Amino acid sequence: MEISHLSFEFFPPRTEEEFRNLTRSADRLQQENPDFFSVTYGAGGSTKDRTYHTVQKLRNLGLNTFPHLSWGDSSKLTMLEQVSEYLRLGIEGMVVLRGDLPSGAVGQLSHSAKDLVALIRQHFGEKLLIFVGCYPEVHPDADTMKTDLRFLKEKVDAGATACITQYFYNVDAYIRFVDECQRIGITQAIIPGIMPLYNYHVLVKFSQNCGADIPRWIERRMYEYREDKSALEAFGIDVVSRLCTRLIESGAPGLHFYTLNRALSVKKILKNLEITTESSNEMTEKK
Repeated sequence: MEISHLSFEFFPPRTEEEFRNLTRSADRLQQENPDFFSVTYGAGGSTKDRTYHTVQKLRNLGLNTFPHLSWGDSSKLTMLEQVSEYLRLGIEGMVVLRGDLPSGAVGQLSHSAKDLVALIRQHFGEKLLIFVGCYPEVHPDADTMKTDLRFLKEKVDAGATACITQYFYNVDAYIRFVDECQRIGITQAIIPGIMPLYNYHVLVKFSQNCGADIPRWIERRMYEYREDKSALEAFGIDVVSRLCTRLIESGAPGLHFYTLNRALSVKKILKNLEITTESSNEMTEKK
């Protein structure tokens, strides 16, 4: 199966041992010839330094790595300095998100992803590819899908290159979402975010926090296999392989895997798909 885009997402490790595990995963996944690896940015910038150092270390290993970045409540000057620091590392792009408040904090963030996309374009022009997030099943903070789509349109109009979705397990939700995006004039690629089924309790918690729906038949089977690691792995690889196959057959331009710093399940899924990537990635060309 041929796709135009393949990327893998990591979170910044806390210890040297975790970083060694991450580099092993990155080395295995580099064999799949991804467009880039990305490194997440904690709520309220809580992993700011670890995100930067992880990007730096992975780039030093020869891996094309993009940071995630959100504005939060930092000053405009601070944000411009952060982007400049990443440019000095030689990065080619970043994933720009609204971000979340730190745990226990109240109120609202002062700036949106749209604001940060616009700031980067204003001061750095077209030097960077900018990916933004989107929600096929509607952002948990959005009142309606119409409102959510309007916010996405504002982000892409501000200068986003392409969009990466929150993970989901309902192909029809993605297809409908892409149709709605195109209807309102969003022409940027909508790349499905893919979450392999690693752990029952972790997935349920993640999904409750981010508003992703786990179909009941998947949730019940995962619950049944929750103490049987090998059975859960086999079930998860089969389910996600079928999901990805349907997405690609439905016209999805590529895949972005939320790896949780692991490689083996992702590699088995990609092997099932017999993935090949186009040599020229028009979707992520700088305009």
